[in-house]
Amino acid sequence: MSLEDRVDELVSEIAAVDHEAARQARTRHDSLIKPKGSLGRLEELGIRLAAIAGTCPPPVPQNPAVVVAAGDHGVLAQGVSPWPQEVTAAMVAGFCDGHAAVNALALVAGARVTVLDVGVASDLPSHPRLRRAKVRPGTSDLCVGPAMSRSEAAAAVVAGAGVAQELIGAGVDLLVAGEMGIANTTPAACLIAAFTGRSPEEVTGRGTGIDDATWEVKVKVVRAALEFHRPEVSDPLGVLAAIGGLEHAALVGLILAGAAGRVPIVQDGVSTNAAALVARALAPRVGDYLIAGHRSVEPGASIALQSMGLEPLVDLGMRLGEGTGGLLAVQIVQAAAAALRDMATFEEAGIA
Repeated sequence: MSLEDRVDELVSEIAAVDHEAARQARTRHDSLIKPKGSLGRLEELGIRLAAIAGTCPPPVPQNPAVVVAAGDHGVLAQGVSPWPQEVTAAMVAGFCDGHAAVNALALVAGARVTVLDVGVASDLPSHPRLRRAKVRPGTSDLCVGPAMSRSEAAAAVVAGAGVAQELIGAGVDLLVAGEMGIANTTPAACLIAAFTGRSPEEVTGRGTGIDDATWEVKVKVVRAALEFHRPEVSDPLGVLAAIGGLEHAALVGLILAGAAGRVPIVQDGVSTNAAALVARALAPRVGDYLIAGHRSVEPGASIALQSMGLEPLVDLGMRLGEGTGGLLAVQIVQAAAAALRDMATFEEAGIA
């Protein structure tokens, strides 16, 4: 079986969510000891969880995990970020050693941290948290050619799916998508522009906090890449290969495998949302398994969420990545399921 065939197989394994379970959850919410609708969006989240699980009430996630997919980017040579490429490897070391923001927030959320190297430019030392699936040491410059080949994009998708399947097999019941890669908000902007039809100016943000001059360079790079490749969204894997990143591709696989395993996937920021657009283009059913963890200040993140009909649970003005914003939503997801499971109905409470 070719790598592209394996991607197609993953897509075919994704079933529709259970609309009857969703109906039961909505009916149960309306009968709980509270005014109808008084838990607001927590009710809609519980209904979504019931649809994903195929049962009402849905199980309360007890074993969350965040997967941080990491890769480097040839487009950095265009001057889209002031940070050197070596920062990617240094941050991965921090994730593995437990010293980064993702580790601190994962501890609070009770989530395990797994780091997936699909494209870091330098070699990384072994670590229990690190999964090695390097497709190549960083992408090519997407302004002058494809970021990677179709087979490389498919290989990264399969790698991300493999990690998700490993975690689900070990009992993980909630996946949080995270990423790391210096300059990765540039390919993320390219993907979002391609799949939403919005302009480079609208989808391009300031990433690590770039100044006006660098932002203008970044917008020009996004525009040049789109004009050079003229991505055709009817071929999502081709678009991913042309203008995406290896970590974006791995997150596509994580999302596909999570949905195939009927596990909710909590999105983080602009790069995970860009990956979700690709995953949804490959498998439209994927959208029903996604939960928007937070609203990144990156403009492309909100545009992508709007395109997918997702409303973020948290808005704290964050733009770090790593899965940090998604981790903040874990306890909200748990609360939504717990409300359906643990609250009594008026009848159960003996209230007329």
